Amino acid sequence: MLGAARRQLGSGPMLGQVLRRLRPAAATEAARGYSAAAKEMTVRDALNSALDEEMSADPSVFLMGEEVGEYQGAYKISKGLLDKYGPDRVLDTPITEAGFTGIGVGAAYHGLRPIVEFMTFNFSMQAIDHIINSAAKSNYMSAGQISVPIVFRGPNGAAAGVGAQHSQCYAAWYAHVPGLKVLTPYSAEDARGLLKAAIRDPDPVIFLENELLYGESFPVSAEVLDSSFCLPIGKAKVEREGKDVTIATYSKMVGYALQAAEILSKEGISAEVINLRSIRPLDRAAINASVRKTNRLVTVEEGFPQHGIGAEICMSVVEESFEYLDAPVERIAGADVPMPYAANLERMAVPQVDDIVRAAKRACYRAVPMAATA
Repeated sequence: MLGAARRQLGSGPMLGQVLRRLRPAAATEAARGYSAAAKEMTVRDALNSALDEEMSADPSVFLMGEEVGEYQGAYKISKGLLDKYGPDRVLDTPITEAGFTGIGVGAAYHGLRPIVEFMTFNFSMQAIDHIINSAAKSNYMSAGQISVPIVFRGPNGAAAGVGAQHSQCYAAWYAHVPGLKVLTPYSAEDARGLLKAAIRDPDPVIFLENELLYGESFPVSAEVLDSSFCLPIGKAKVEREGKDVTIATYSKMVGYALQAAEILSKEGISAEVINLRSIRPLDRAAINASVRKTNRLVTVEEGFPQHGIGAEICMSVVEESFEYLDAPVERIAGADVPMPYAANLERMAVPQVDDIVRAAKRACYRAVPMAATA
């Protein structure tokens, strides 16, 4: 395997249950703000097509990980790639994250562009030394002489009924580290455009997908389907415009925020939903511009509340736009406990649409404050 990774590659000819979710209601879909499109694409197909096109365009790109080849990926993200590019560019690895991640980083040192798939980002903890000390710091420590163009990708955050050791959100973990870029796609457009950008980037990129979004379909335009399509890293997207309150979030929670915004609209509250897309770098300008318009902010994330993404967003707004705030910032996050296994407790441990609705109402002084109900 190491020999295959070291040479210039040429183009060649734990089983995971795929969890699908129902498409959102038509009203929510219309609220996403996508341009008219004749085609829909699942997040799974968006990721697969981005991998295929980048591997076709650049022979130095290769994929490695557990079951990415013969089994075509635990979630079928790499379907068809082994047949098309062969075992030198789609490498099935043993169950040893520390081993194959280290090989991937070494291949990136030699000028290749590895894509390392973790069956779940929880398993990346086995390889975190390579990700942080070997990949993230090498460019700085070599005074720019060593580039590490590598992508670490896989499902992140809560799935369904997989317990505390398989349900963590690692956005805040990796966003803490200088030298890494951290991307969190929501839609098919995000998945396709951001993965292409990650593969082309000269620096290590953490690409946090969500298992429950793989089977969800989104409208895509002809521009998105073009092989040259690529989204800029570090730029957020306003998924829904509003004037009363800003809801800033990422990954699966964007869908929840859009559903909440639709509910709020029926009660006369106009919510602006920001899809962060990129956690590091964070689009502070877009967040602050929205808050300066709406004068209120709600942050939403699945991860733990302490030292989380929401806390960083809140601090950014306090530093740059405090005088524009008309209400205290509301922060919605996962419960500060290991993820329960029982379905009823699991649901209580992650943010729900109703939580976002209540927080937005509090920010707009349309509900009794939490302290008054304690």
